Amino acid sequence: MRLSKDFQFLVVLVIFGISIAARLPETKSTCGYESCTKSDPDKLNIHLVAHTHDDVGWLKTVDQYYYGGRMNVQVAGVQYIIDSVVNALAEDPERKFIYVETAFLWKWWQQQNEKKRQLMRDLINEGRLEIIGGAWSMNDEAVTHYHSIVDQFTWGFRRLNDTFGSCARPKIGWQIDPFGHSREQASIFARLGFDGMLFGRLDYQDKSKRLHDKTGEFIWRGSPSLGETASLFTTMLYNNYGPPPGFCFDILCQDSEPMIDDANSPDYNIDTRVEEFLKQVEWQAKHYRSNNVILTMGGDFTYQYAEMYFKNMDKLIRYVNERNGTNFKAFYSTPSCYLKSLNEHNLTWPVKTDDFFPYASDPHAFWTGYFSSRPTIKYFERVGNNFLQIVKQLSVLTNQADNYELELFREAMGVMQHHDAVTGTEKQHVADDYARLLFKSFSRGERSVSKALNKLASKKDTPKSADFNTCLQLNVSSCDYSSENKKFVVTVYNPTSQPLSTYVRVPVSGLTYTVKDFGGREIVTQVVPIPDPVQKIPGRSSKATKELIFQAISIAPLGYQSFYVSQNSNTIDEMQGDQPLRGFVQTIGGEYYKISVDQQGKVKIQTTKSEGGLDFEQSFHYYEGAEGNNREFKNRSSGAYIFRPKTNFSKELPASGKFVIFKGPLVEEIHQTINEWVSQVIRIYNGQNYVEFDWLVGPIPIQDKIGKEIVTKYSSNIKNNGEFYTDSNGREMLKRKLNYRPTWDLTLSETISGNYYPVTAKISIENQSDKLRLSALTDRAQGGSSLKEGELELMLHRRLLSDDAFGVGEALNESAYGEGLVARGQHYLIGGSLTNLDELILQEKELATQLALRPWITVTPVSDSFNEWSEYYKMRSDSMFGKLPKNIRIMTLEPWKEGEVLLRLEHLFETNESPKYSVPVDIDLKELLAGFNVQSVQETSLGVNQWINDVRRLKWYPETNEVPPLDNYVTESLKVAGDSIIVRIKPMEIRTFVVKLSHRT
Repeated sequence: MRLSKDFQFLVVLVIFGISIAARLPETKSTCGYESCTKSDPDKLNIHLVAHTHDDVGWLKTVDQYYYGGRMNVQVAGVQYIIDSVVNALAEDPERKFIYVETAFLWKWWQQQNEKKRQLMRDLINEGRLEIIGGAWSMNDEAVTHYHSIVDQFTWGFRRLNDTFGSCARPKIGWQIDPFGHSREQASIFARLGFDGMLFGRLDYQDKSKRLHDKTGEFIWRGSPSLGETASLFTTMLYNNYGPPPGFCFDILCQDSEPMIDDANSPDYNIDTRVEEFLKQVEWQAKHYRSNNVILTMGGDFTYQYAEMYFKNMDKLIRYVNERNGTNFKAFYSTPSCYLKSLNEHNLTWPVKTDDFFPYASDPHAFWTGYFSSRPTIKYFERVGNNFLQIVKQLSVLTNQADNYELELFREAMGVMQHHDAVTGTEKQHVADDYARLLFKSFSRGERSVSKALNKLASKKDTPKSADFNTCLQLNVSSCDYSSENKKFVVTVYNPTSQPLSTYVRVPVSGLTYTVKDFGGREIVTQVVPIPDPVQKIPGRSSKATKELIFQAISIAPLGYQSFYVSQNSNTIDEMQGDQPLRGFVQTIGGEYYKISVDQQGKVKIQTTKSEGGLDFEQSFHYYEGAEGNNREFKNRSSGAYIFRPKTNFSKELPASGKFVIFKGPLVEEIHQTINEWVSQVIRIYNGQNYVEFDWLVGPIPIQDKIGKEIVTKYSSNIKNNGEFYTDSNGREMLKRKLNYRPTWDLTLSETISGNYYPVTAKISIENQSDKLRLSALTDRAQGGSSLKEGELELMLHRRLLSDDAFGVGEALNESAYGEGLVARGQHYLIGGSLTNLDELILQEKELATQLALRPWITVTPVSDSFNEWSEYYKMRSDSMFGKLPKNIRIMTLEPWKEGEVLLRLEHLFETNESPKYSVPVDIDLKELLAGFNVQSVQETSLGVNQWINDVRRLKWYPETNEVPPLDNYVTESLKVAGDSIIVRIKPMEIRTFVVKLSHRT
């Protein structure tokens, strides 16, 4: 919304001039469904839901939105919204309001006096201020990882529970603004114990059909593996999340007349306004199945002067209900009260099993660009989750209580999940602020990790603590702690639940090194040059010109190993060790793959062990971004949200022909230069059955005034018949088909962007006849597809010159250090035969885990010898945990409250995904926590705000012969047998426990 400067100034004056005396109402101990107004079975019930949608950053930073800064950018001040709403609710006990973003609510709460706090408590306890959603922010659903989604809901719930108690427990998902909706989100909501979800955005064709067929409300099967326990009743909102046209009564709205009931006024309009209102209500009701309609009376940052909105709604409700012979009942309501009214009808509902991607708002606006926008912040967020899990794990292992710095880290990651944060759809200065918030948390986490590793590694007579330094610039092959010291200790922490063998790469400036393991044995090393394009990344300042490589073997689950590294004095022979192999050497390979580069610069890969012979090649391409005036659909520009190529084909980036090969005992690499701004390294590690593509893109040139969207393509001999698979938030895979949607007959004007899907972790193609499969695993969220037979396509980077006119107001033209932004990342390619399906799928899941939960490397410069260091520090930790089967892992281990620990266990396999691994597993929790004294174990809902046996969800009836079970949430209970506590975990289950334990001495 764009406002004139004069009007903005007026709004600011009104906001700062608000002074409403709040009177405390009598406290009632009613909340939840008990507080709902009863609907009338004989009338059309109009549920007016007063709400505000407060982005946790978008056009302004989080703090600018909260405090009301930069009003010239957007008239928004969240602190004034909450102040104003609380006061307005206190004026009339009939009024209701919902609030969603716990990040803002918590910030407001901390700044209030006890009188204002008590008023809010009373309003929540009466059910007149209802918390909906309840996560730290309203997360995006396309590019977020399920781990981070669950975390940010858990933290939002904890703040609500600790502050307000059970009346603040959310019962409904409220995803009104994200740009498409994932099946995994529905599954998560069901497992949080929610009774339903309401959302705003879906494809314009899908919405039209659902309105016509009255299927805008349905039961969403969130997981085929979890059945009813992951099913969620879902409502598609009629007006996205705004009020009916002409009935926005907010100070930000300029197109609505107030309700004027003074009969002596020449502007009296009650009769005409009520008539107009009811026409819109009746029209909306025709498209839904019950005699209840929900009207979302609010919008972006509305209710900064809440009395204005409420006073007009008071009149609207009054005069609708006083209308002679009325067949309507209007009242203040909430989303949960609306769903409760629907539930009481005992109707049957259609069923949905797929998702809502891609989302298009018109024939030429597919919101698939943000799947790849701002690739560096997407990577930073993913590494943020990686590091947060490590900080939490080490806090438990070293008996560190929950602390303020860890809380701030959780909150920063919660902010990053917002649908205008990790998506890359914010203004540049806001993206910079998100990075600032997360970087501060990294800095705090570094101190925590160093402290924890000191505690784990130090022997009793250690004279002083060491600094276990985190290298935060390994993404540009830079680490001063290793490159500027001739002796240092590398400590590798394993955050996964399985023993880990991994190749370690450390930036160095010397030519040869000796590395000793925990037993003092010299291990095999290799030194490889850092490619020139990496060394020339703008802003990189490092002495490192090479990377030292060695293998860490069998690091204990949630354990570490240390390696003592010393630089050698170089001889002429040693100096020749890093020279490229030229001339006759044209290929690299191992026992699984043979790789070469042809004369056109395409990378050719042949598998050596696949039955049927899987071959594929890799190449880079780009789309020219469409540019238009955005005044009509066909003139839509490609931008931060929208991917719209100028043509329906991509242009290949011709390779320069430059490449060099490096071979050694640990890794073989091809360093390939495509052009001045695209290059890559293709790697095969000894004994590993995947190919690593380390890509580097940028600065994308724009001197030709053409925006470009860079993709990589992996083209194989697999005949996939236009079908492919993408993950849903890093968990279950969904089948995709070109030019097709499962629930309506698709008309497609944009054949490229209309076939793009979010790839959070993995994209695959396969052919059942030939028994071949190829998967690409990503280190961050990206857009992807299979537009041609046998092909996987992933978008790496975007630089565009026009805004797409969806509100951000800027072209997606990122820069750093005075040049276009450079992005560097990794894909793991793994292919094989479906005749060995069990192990192939297991390997894919293990690789996905390695990319999401990477081993964490710290470097400690030392002057001590190996013997001196090992005298004072243990160079290896034993596992404090019992052995887990390969299909089960620890998803969460973190300090909780009052010495308790939060533990989540998850099953990695879907039902029927693998004959060997898609089976229920019994885990003895006491055996798993073998390194601790377990005093008690209690199971909770996924969000840790209810004990598992207290969860009661509304039951919904599908349009099938299925009958919902008596209890569609609780799975098998914990079983106590002797000294064992047994939990059975079924495919795709996540089970959550609060454990009281103590450390063994």
